[in-house]
Amino acid sequence: MLNKEKLNNLAGELWKGAKKLRGKFKAYEYQAVILPMIMIRRIECMLIQKRTEIEGELKKANPKITDAELKKKVKQREILTIPYYNKSDWTLTKILKDDATQVEAHFREYLKEFSPILNEIIDEFNYRETISKMVKANRLDSIIDLVDDEDFSTQRLSNIEMGYVYEELLQRFTQDDAKDTGEHFTPREIIRIMVELMEIDFNPKTAKQAISIYDPACGTGGMLSTAKEHLMDKAKTEAEQQNVQTLVQLFGQEYLGQNFAVCKTDLLLRGDLDGSNKDNITKGNSLIPDIASGKEPGDKHFGRQFDYMISNPPFGVDWSEYATDVNKFLTTRYKTGTPPSNDGALLFLLTMIEKMKPVKDGGSKISILFNGSPLSNGDCGGSESEIRRYVLENDLLDCIVMIPDQMFYQTGIYTYIWVLNNKKEKHKQGKVLIINARQQFEKEPKAFGNKRNRITETHRNWIIQQYDNWKQNDFCKVFNKEDFSYHKVKVLFWQTDENEKPMWIEESFTVQLNNGNVKKKFDLYGDFEMTVHIQAAKGKEHTIKFKFDGENTFETLVKKELSKSNKDLKDLAAREFTSWLKECELTATYCHRHYIEDAEYIPFEEDIETFIKREIDKPIIRWDYAAKEGDKEILGYEFLPNKYFFTYSPPPPSDALLKEFWVLEKEAEKILSSIKQLA
Repeated sequence: MLNKEKLNNLAGELWKGAKKLRGKFKAYEYQAVILPMIMIRRIECMLIQKRTEIEGELKKANPKITDAELKKKVKQREILTIPYYNKSDWTLTKILKDDATQVEAHFREYLKEFSPILNEIIDEFNYRETISKMVKANRLDSIIDLVDDEDFSTQRLSNIEMGYVYEELLQRFTQDDAKDTGEHFTPREIIRIMVELMEIDFNPKTAKQAISIYDPACGTGGMLSTAKEHLMDKAKTEAEQQNVQTLVQLFGQEYLGQNFAVCKTDLLLRGDLDGSNKDNITKGNSLIPDIASGKEPGDKHFGRQFDYMISNPPFGVDWSEYATDVNKFLTTRYKTGTPPSNDGALLFLLTMIEKMKPVKDGGSKISILFNGSPLSNGDCGGSESEIRRYVLENDLLDCIVMIPDQMFYQTGIYTYIWVLNNKKEKHKQGKVLIINARQQFEKEPKAFGNKRNRITETHRNWIIQQYDNWKQNDFCKVFNKEDFSYHKVKVLFWQTDENEKPMWIEESFTVQLNNGNVKKKFDLYGDFEMTVHIQAAKGKEHTIKFKFDGENTFETLVKKELSKSNKDLKDLAAREFTSWLKECELTATYCHRHYIEDAEYIPFEEDIETFIKREIDKPIIRWDYAAKEGDKEILGYEFLPNKYFFTYSPPPPSDALLKEFWVLEKEAEKILSSIKQLA
């Protein structure tokens, strides 16, 4: 179990140091100054640790080796065997203890002597430019001093613990800046559930074939590293651990330069990256093509397929700025449709689905974390519904797990794990399991930002057991994939009063007054009364009333009523009267039977006529499909987990409510009485 109090204290001390920047830097700039320095110190601690190990090996091999020779050989071994080496003899402490006027020069030299892969990471932090800002603000010395004697080695802080410290600091930085970009860092207990739900088929003892794990929005690399740690935990010997290290290959892409730099650093320190596979983790936008003429780098893993994929894409990501590039995939990756430009979560899902291996090549599994939007947003026939349709009709969806709220550092929302699999076992084919794990948590002893709940090992085991059992119970429901589809039907029915008599309503005639439009209203409502106001071209006004019964045309009835008081109009031929009427300005109101137009969402398996008669106890005028494609109705698709597990609780009896009310009333009287006495 992580000692979160210790980690929170460490983050708190670093946060205090960050506040030294106040007045010199804006709050949102703190992370660009502090976090890279922490990562540099982390690398330095790892190098010191490795150098000590190399020294021990060299002294053991040659006890008489001189100090000068030892130093030389240690440096040679470091450069040859460690991908994050540094050719210089500088450390952060040495830089501070040397000439105070040369701190900037020595620090820049120190960074320059890191290996090429680390210098690429430093460039992604844009840290050389930040150094100039720190020097100008007279803060470089104090920021180095903040971390130079901190022990960030793996002997003190595991990679998971270091990740928590980083996330806690980032949460404080972004909270202080009052920003929310949807970049919610995923707690490790949720990642562990996501990993275990994928049931990665890899035995460290017997595996001989490499497997690939991919994340299209890898952030700081937490999901990838946790997936590999899960497999490493199964390794019992050094040989098995080496098997995991060699054969489990991690791939990812990240859009934000700083997160990309942290991810690459972390995997480098873990031994998952070196000079030969440094492009396994790339920087770019996974949702668009990677083309030379593009404004930004796109999907650098395009065309690749992976065994397992895991991701927590940004919630509500806005893709409107690069919509033109997204549309280049409309005939391929996004052929099922694209969601609204203010929420691109489902674009990440389609990106991952495209990278699934065919079943003949072993197939693929996906574990992806969403908020509630992808479950049911979008109407019947809309792009979001059609994406869900594609997933269901291709039998890709295996399971949805409902996760408790208040699990994230920057938001308290409910989230959902979707598990997709294109090689389902026979008993899962055509079916979907939904697990209600809303109550599988305990309170955090001390909140981390908005993270007030945590999932313990007991809760995680419960979730995995439900998934393994794959059976219906109070917390799990098994659905046929067709159960999530529905008809959207537009229903017109007459509104009646309390005595079930037709209700009438008077309203303006909002379309052009002519024979055809008035006849359409008659076809809908039947008989109705009209009041027509006519502003003649020569300034005369006429107001007439009549009942429209469909036997005569609108113009015939108007002429008949006008003729009662105007002999000239009576003598006009029909064609002449029509010409005269067209020159007039016409307005009208009409009183007709009141109707309601409603949209009914009817489960696919239900008979539409039966459903409408059961649910609408009114005289039906007509119904038709609200979403059509030619003469064929379009089905809608949605997931409503809260509805599936809803349990009705009857309200307390009125007597009990009244009793409770009078108790509260007496308490209020006592409070008011005590206030009066004080006055």
